[in-house]
Amino acid sequence: MKITLYGAAGDVTGSAYHVQTDRANILVDCGLYQGTKMADEKNRLPRTLNAKRLDAVVLTHGHLDHVGRLPILAKQGFSGSVITTEATVELAGLVLHDSAKVQAHDLARENRKRERAGKDPLEPLYGPSDVDAILERFRPVAYDRPTEVAAGMEARFVEAGHMLGSASIVLSADEGGRRRVVVFSGDIGPWGAPLLRDPTPPSEADLVFIESTYGNRDHRSLDDTVREFEDVIRQALPRRGKILVPTFAIGRTQQILYHLAVAFRRRSLPKFPLYLDSPMAVEASKIYLHHQELMDDELNALQRVRPLREDLDTLTATASPEDSRALNATPGPCLIMAGSGMCNGGRILHHLKYNLWRPETSVVIVGFQAAGTLGRLLVERAETVRIFGETIAVRAGVHTLGGFSAHAGQSDLLRWFSAMAGSKPRVAVCHGEDNARTAFADLLRRRYGVEATLPALGASVSL
Repeated sequence: MKITLYGAAGDVTGSAYHVQTDRANILVDCGLYQGTKMADEKNRLPRTLNAKRLDAVVLTHGHLDHVGRLPILAKQGFSGSVITTEATVELAGLVLHDSAKVQAHDLARENRKRERAGKDPLEPLYGPSDVDAILERFRPVAYDRPTEVAAGMEARFVEAGHMLGSASIVLSADEGGRRRVVVFSGDIGPWGAPLLRDPTPPSEADLVFIESTYGNRDHRSLDDTVREFEDVIRQALPRRGKILVPTFAIGRTQQILYHLAVAFRRRSLPKFPLYLDSPMAVEASKIYLHHQELMDDELNALQRVRPLREDLDTLTATASPEDSRALNATPGPCLIMAGSGMCNGGRILHHLKYNLWRPETSVVIVGFQAAGTLGRLLVERAETVRIFGETIAVRAGVHTLGGFSAHAGQSDLLRWFSAMAGSKPRVAVCHGEDNARTAFADLLRRRYGVEATLPALGASVSL
């Protein structure tokens, strides 16, 4: 068996693993690169990957950095199945249609500049028809039920606790008269997070590909993070400014709404205007409501007392671009949630442009910010940033709340791996920047005595 990394090797986006045996040829994830200057070039699938020869794709979850290159496979003649959990089928469709729309919008602006400069227009990675073509190939499967994905190869999806429908994949393959087990962690969520069930670690493996987004540190506790979030809001309200929360439409939006609803119910915060400026987040929230079976006991207990949406009666969804632009003239105090979560596109850019230079503004960062993104610059306390070609002074207060992350911190990553440690698997540490995955690989070697490597982009791991 040979597994080649076509993404998420030395960074946290672009997840894609090409798995080959003497009888099977599949991909695990096929995600989009985000944030880096070389992202456009990296998002062209390598020539060594022949889409027509792939038997199947299996997906850990529906975030763009795990599904965003799938429509390219359709363009290149892929005819197999895309196998994943039912919730991921629904969310991936939402994410991919949005991705095609964003590409078309961004390229229209870029090509107007190119035309004025006498340059040829650029083409998007894919369009809506390519999205439709790949979505026709999706096949939902249940958690914890072994499913044949190619000749001599089965996949079992186990709860990852990262977002609705997320899973770690236990891949079993028969080759040369031996059974091999390879585990792909996908993105692992923290234990004890609201909304979703805790991760369910597999119990054995010969080889593990493990994410390391926060492999070099732990988050603040969720209780402390929620208290800090409420403190930021309490301090911002008298200033009558805007509280801007760049949020990923799937996962972080729903969690932030949950914490606000609970704070309003318990009266630890006064009610004030909230705006959800993301049509995609609205649709994703509807999908969350359709999958109560995947929610944790804490949420279900609160819902039995009274639906949380009744506590959010000051929430307004701004569907149209006109509604979004009208928020520029809306007085504070108010809280605006908008995508994208890394501030590298979407409606949040307009809100940042109009408000970053105002000292009464607060910006609350609630998710990982990849290198090269505007969000990363804000986290690193840049004094000025460029938005739509204009230099904007950063006078707003910027608050980074890592405890809201959907990624496990170092201790929870170790907790997840410890369930397999007894089988002494080889470990490939991926989906992390090099400082994080180097620290985590060193820790795995010292604590468990396992072989832990840091494969490079394009490298292969043989078993």
